[in-house]
Amino acid sequence: MSFERTAVSILALSLAMAPSFSAAGVVGFLGNFDVVNDTGQTAHGFEIDLEGLHTSDITDVFGGPGRSFPSGRGFDASTSVERYGAPSITEYSSGATFGTKVTYFGIYSGGSWDYGTPSGSFITPGDNCWSGGGLGYSATTPCDHFGVGVKANATKTTYSWLFDSPASPGTLTNANGLVSLPAPTWTVIPAPPPPAGQPPAPPIVAAKIVAPEPVQDQPEPQWGEALWVKVFTTELDKPVALEDLVGGSPKVEQAVTEIEWQLLQQDPGNPNSGQLEAGYGAPVGANAASILRRYEFYKFGGSYDSTDHHALLTGTDSHPLGNDVGFYIGAQNAGVNLPAVPEPEDFVLMLVGLGMIFPMVRRMRATKIR
Repeated sequence: MSFERTAVSILALSLAMAPSFSAAGVVGFLGNFDVVNDTGQTAHGFEIDLEGLHTSDITDVFGGPGRSFPSGRGFDASTSVERYGAPSITEYSSGATFGTKVTYFGIYSGGSWDYGTPSGSFITPGDNCWSGGGLGYSATTPCDHFGVGVKANATKTTYSWLFDSPASPGTLTNANGLVSLPAPTWTVIPAPPPPAGQPPAPPIVAAKIVAPEPVQDQPEPQWGEALWVKVFTTELDKPVALEDLVGGSPKVEQAVTEIEWQLLQQDPGNPNSGQLEAGYGAPVGANAASILRRYEFYKFGGSYDSTDHHALLTGTDSHPLGNDVGFYIGAQNAGVNLPAVPEPEDFVLMLVGLGMIFPMVRRMRATKIR
């Protein structure tokens, strides 16, 4: 065998035995959540609008085909995990704005819809409104569970219930169906380049939650709606999938409290208000393959100022008292899968392989010169 072929063989072997990695790359972001229909009218679908993402950026959907979930049409515990079956995934463009809509929907036929989500109140942990959730999910349950996996953060995420259009029966509309359930935006900050001969360090992973935007329809600038959030987190040594982000999952159950309470509310005079960043500044563990965070949301239960709508707290924004905490809204189970970082022994093995190649190349060049 020639020196060239021998060198290539050793290089291939050394790279094959050391796992691939990227200090800055991200495998994907995942989110699963329950939504209670408290709109006062029956919905016949649900829309996840992901601005800034193409259909090729969607890697996964809850209830979709090929995800270890049956994907039959309509609610049947033996054929589908939730009443609407697999969603449609459609890209749109409107001038400078583009995005992708993941739409769960009923079918209109013969003057009626096959399935719908009734309006009402329901106590849910945030991840149980599906046929395997253990809370008796049925055709009369006023909530559903949805989820999506993506390759990148959307510039804006909007959730809406879909209703039968009064003007055009059989057509779905999202008018008055907006859902105030924040979605986290993930940031993965790679570690600085390591010293020569050392493996790359793990990144810093942060997730930002932003309170609902204020509605400015009053003479005085108004604060947005206030909500409370609790954050639980864990690091996993294996990638996480949408199937893991549901009630009863051992991966969700092992999450521990990261933030006990935090009130989020946007101040119209402060563009940086109403934001919560979990995990910022702390690198993940050396063996972390994924990060899982669970966000539990509660309405603000106290009074608002009659002039500008800012929350009037009995306690503080991190220590509620009295009626500060209102009823439970829902939860987001979110995860990010990270690129593999080689173990030190793998990195050494790769360097050994490269170390064997370079002397061979020098000898080969010296032979050719003679």
